[in-house]
Amino acid sequence: MAMAVPAMAGAEPTRLTLAETVRMAQANSVDAAVALNELKAAYWEYRAFKADLLPEVTFEGMLPTYSKQYNAYQTDAGTYTFVRSNYLEATGSIKATQKIWATGGTLTLSTSLDYLRQYGEGGEHRLMAVPVGLTLSQSLFAANSVKWKRRIEPVRYREAKANFLTATEAVTMKAITCYFSLLLAKENLAIAEQNYRNAQKLHEVARAKREMGKISENDLRQIRLSMLQAESALLDNQTELSNSRFQFASFLNLPDSTEIVTEVPTDRLPSHIDYRLALQKAMDNYAINLSIRRRKLEADYSVAAARGNLRSMEVYASVGYTGQDTRIGGAYSPLKDYQMVQVGMRIPLIDWGKRRGEVRMAESNRETVRSQLRQEQQVFDQQLFVLVEQLNNQAKQLRIAEEADSIAQRRYETNIATFMAGSISTLELNDAQQSKDNARQKRISQLYEYWYDFYRLRSLTLWDFVNNCDINADFRAIVEK
Repeated sequence: MAMAVPAMAGAEPTRLTLAETVRMAQANSVDAAVALNELKAAYWEYRAFKADLLPEVTFEGMLPTYSKQYNAYQTDAGTYTFVRSNYLEATGSIKATQKIWATGGTLTLSTSLDYLRQYGEGGEHRLMAVPVGLTLSQSLFAANSVKWKRRIEPVRYREAKANFLTATEAVTMKAITCYFSLLLAKENLAIAEQNYRNAQKLHEVARAKREMGKISENDLRQIRLSMLQAESALLDNQTELSNSRFQFASFLNLPDSTEIVTEVPTDRLPSHIDYRLALQKAMDNYAINLSIRRRKLEADYSVAAARGNLRSMEVYASVGYTGQDTRIGGAYSPLKDYQMVQVGMRIPLIDWGKRRGEVRMAESNRETVRSQLRQEQQVFDQQLFVLVEQLNNQAKQLRIAEEADSIAQRRYETNIATFMAGSISTLELNDAQQSKDNARQKRISQLYEYWYDFYRLRSLTLWDFVNNCDINADFRAIVEK
C-alpha cells in the first residue's frame, strides 16, 4: 500500500516505485558517477596496454643546426692547434618498433637521412642515407615482462569491470536502503497518526466514563498520558519523515523540496537459491576472486623477475644498408651493407648474497600472499554460505511477518471496541497497540532485508537469479558515450 504525506503547496508529488528508484540511482547518484570514472580509468589503462603490444611508428628529426666555432686539434707532430668548424646539419628518421611477445625483446625497423653542409674554403654538402636498418635488442635471462603483462592485464581489466558491476549493485543496495527508510518513515507516521486519533477518541470516551463513575481517576490519567505520548510520537515521526525525504532526494540528485510518494513493493523474488550455483558464479565473476587471481600472478612475476636479476646478459644486433653522396639519388645508390653485433653481460662475482636474498624474499612474499589469499577465500565462502541460507529463510520470515501484521491489526481494532465497552483495561489496550505497531514495522523491516540481501547476493555473484544470466554491460559504450 502507498502511504503518502500531503505535498507542499504548489508541489506536485513524485511517485516512485522501487524499480524506478534503482534506475534513477544508477543514472544520477554520485556513487554511480564515481564507479563510472573508475571504470573509465581502467578501460583506458587496458587500451594503453593493448596498444603497447602493437608496432609503434615514430618520427625523429633535428631541424637544421648551424655551428661556427673553434675546436682543439692534435697534429701529426703531436702539437695542438685550433681549427674552425663551420657547418649546417639536419637529420630525420622514421622508426617502427615492435615488442616480441615470445621473448620480451624489441625489434626496430628504421630509415634515415642526414644532411651536412660545410662552409668555407673547399666546403661542400653531403647526404648520408640509411634506407633500411633492422635492430634487435634482447635480454637473455631476465623475466619476460611482455609475457607476464599479457597474463596479468586482462585479469586486471576483468577485475575492473567486475568492480564496476559490483559498484552498480552497491548503488542499487543503497537505493533500496533509502527507499525503505522513507517507506518505513511514512509507515511510522501513518501509525503515529492513527494512534493519536485513537488516543484522542479514547480520551474523550474515558472522560465521559469518569463523569459516570465507571473508571477511576488514575485510569483517566493513564489514558491522558497515552494521548500525550501519542502526540509526541507523531511530532517525532514527522521530523524523521522530513529527514528521510531529504536524504532520499539528495541521493537521487533531486531538489530538496521534492515530495516523493513510495509504495510497498509487491514483486516476489526467488524463494530458494542454490548455494553451489552462487559459489560457482562468484568464483567466475566476483571482483575479489579476480583480484585473488591477479595477485597470485603478480607474486609469481616478482619471483621470476628476482631470479632473472641473478645474472644479466643483453644481445644487440643491427644490420642494414647505407650510402652517401653529394646528391640525394647517389646517397641511395650504390648502397653498402653494414652489420653490428654487440653482446653485453653483467654477472655479479661478489654481492654478498644480495640477489639470492632478493629471490628468497620474493619467494617468501609469494607464500605469504598465497596464505592470505587462501584465508580470504575461506572467509568469503563462509560469508556467501551464510548469506544464501539467510536469503532462503527470508521469504518464510516475510510471510510470517505479513500474517502477524494482519492479525495484530485486527486484534487492536477489536480491543478498541472492547475497551469502549469497558471489558478490558488500558494496559491490555496499550499492549495491543504496541503489538500492532511492532508487527507493522517488522513487516517493512523483513521486506527490506528480503530485497537488500537479494541484491547483496547479486553483487557477490554478478548473476541475475531471476533471469538466470550473467549481469553484464556494454562497457565500451558506457565508457565512450
